[in-house]
Amino acid sequence: MSIWKRKSMALLLAEASESEKGLKRTLTAWSLVALGIGAIIGAGLFVRTATAAAQSAGPSVTIGFIVAAIGCALAGLCYAELSSSIPIAGSAYTYTYATMGELLAWIIGWDLILEYAVGAATVGIAWSEYLNNLLVNVLHVSPIPYEWCHSPFQTSADGVNGIINFPALFIVGVISLLLIKGTQESAFVNSLIVIVKVSIVVLIIVLGWNFINPTNHTPYIPQESVFVDEHGIGHNFGGIWGILGAAGTVFFAFIGFDAVSTAAQETKNPKRDMPIGILGSLAVCTILYILFAHVLTGLESVEFFRTGGKEASVANAITSAMPGYEWLAQFVTVAILFGFTSVILVMLLGQSRVFYSMGKDGLLPKAFGDLHSKYKTPYKANLAILVIVGLFAAFVPGDIVGDMTSIGTLFAFILVCISVIVLRKTHPDMKREFKTPFVPVVPILGVGVCLAMIAGLGWTNWLRLAGWLAIGLAIYFLYGKKRSVLNNSEKGKEE
Repeated sequence: MSIWKRKSMALLLAEASESEKGLKRTLTAWSLVALGIGAIIGAGLFVRTATAAAQSAGPSVTIGFIVAAIGCALAGLCYAELSSSIPIAGSAYTYTYATMGELLAWIIGWDLILEYAVGAATVGIAWSEYLNNLLVNVLHVSPIPYEWCHSPFQTSADGVNGIINFPALFIVGVISLLLIKGTQESAFVNSLIVIVKVSIVVLIIVLGWNFINPTNHTPYIPQESVFVDEHGIGHNFGGIWGILGAAGTVFFAFIGFDAVSTAAQETKNPKRDMPIGILGSLAVCTILYILFAHVLTGLESVEFFRTGGKEASVANAITSAMPGYEWLAQFVTVAILFGFTSVILVMLLGQSRVFYSMGKDGLLPKAFGDLHSKYKTPYKANLAILVIVGLFAAFVPGDIVGDMTSIGTLFAFILVCISVIVLRKTHPDMKREFKTPFVPVVPILGVGVCLAMIAGLGWTNWLRLAGWLAIGLAIYFLYGKKRSVLNNSEKGKEE
């Protein structure tokens, strides 16, 4: 049994043609754009922007957004080609299986668990923070006690230890049940939320622009130094390394457009709609992100985001710096809660489709490849993800899982960029509805920018990624390799 065996293009395209027997094709181009925006605008914008400004770049977090957007655009062009050419559930996992073999496919599939599952947990934790903000500042009732909305690794200023983040666990559970009910229903709910969420972001940019304090933007790129956070971890602050660190941190804010590609097998016309969904959602959100970051860092100082404005940073900054607009802070809190909900929805959708593909391939338990008899959704995969994501959300601090998600996604993007180059060489005559321009220049630049952002995230995150991959390799060699459908079937012969 070869660990480098590739899934043939003939087999992949045969699976696509048989999709009417499995996942339902219900999504349109607009549904995909809305899914992308639904995942992109969320915790990354409303939470990670302030984190990156406080820990890494100060006002120059906007430059970090531009660097991250360039990396995403380069990877997005590669995703658009692959998802329109290979319209199968599984995203980067499927593309890697077709181009670089089973071992690397497993690695990227395991890595996507880090991206989507841990990403959903991060947003669930942010949802919990804003729920307390809603209870106190909007509904004017007592907040959930600290110990029931924080992980055991967190301690309040007055010495209370966290036990479990119950609100984060709750929202993950509700969304998982909605996804089991159906993709079309989930997409409809997401579209309604996206309209509200984008409206709020535009409102903050327009109204907040008049309250920007130029002092908060001076110097725009701080001098190089080291900032030590509450966990005792040092971060490069200011200068080029601070900007790269911010880019790696806010890169989490762009995670979502790639989740669109996991729904290729449920799209009515994937060859046309996938590029529109991926690149369209990325373009809209990049513009909003740069403007939003400029306004937010202009409202308050870096020190504000390191202390009092740390949790629920956007609402607190509006309350502090925009007198007379407390209503906007309250409205933002409500809208952000709904917005985070849509992010969790798309993350869990993406993760369940990766589990579904890996289950059908035998690399994970085959039960994950089972569809519900009525709803035609991978319900067992959803239930398994509910447990995994729920544990992360309930017991791990948000800033740690956020950076893990960023580095995992960057690694996935690197392999997607390489896959385009490999597939152009191995299958030059394959029909491509969308072509990545200037191959291999664009994919190589994508790899370079992603590597630079990984470097900016620091050695602690490198170690976390290495540890995660080591666990994944152990599972593959002890379980997946022996049960691989490709390695145990005549269908798995290469072209």
